[in-house]
Amino acid sequence: MRTYTPSANDITREWFVVDAEGQTLGRLATRIATVLRGKHKPIYTPNLDVGDHVIVINADKIQVTGAKDVDKAYYDHSGFPGGLRSVPFARMMERQPTEIVERAVRGMLPKTKLGRSMISKLKVYAGPEHPHAAQQPKPLPDHV
Repeated sequence: MRTYTPSANDITREWFVVDAEGQTLGRLATRIATVLRGKHKPIYTPNLDVGDHVIVINADKIQVTGAKDVDKAYYDHSGFPGGLRSVPFARMMERQPTEIVERAVRGMLPKTKLGRSMISKLKVYAGPEHPHAAQQPKPLPDHV
């Protein structure tokens, strides 16, 4: 038997919408990362981007478990000595709630060119509206 490898013609991309209101950050991020990678499809191939587009709405209403809302912090480094910046979860939530979801999902994708192309298919919005109605997004199923 020959190994099946999907070509560009075999890949069909769908659009899914997810309401993040009241959902746990990590559990939601794993579902989104699975869809972005394409692991929910039978034609999944690790070295190809066969995933779908995902729209996340209400990112400002995401939940975290335990004391993460007090203890969790996000770090960035400028590359210079003493250039480490730390932003607590609560401040990030009030200023950039979309960044929280994007960072959680990005950490679950490959750290390669392939991962960068996958994260480009993620659209996150703080409120309930999004400008992608023309793509006719479907709700993301729970079993993904």
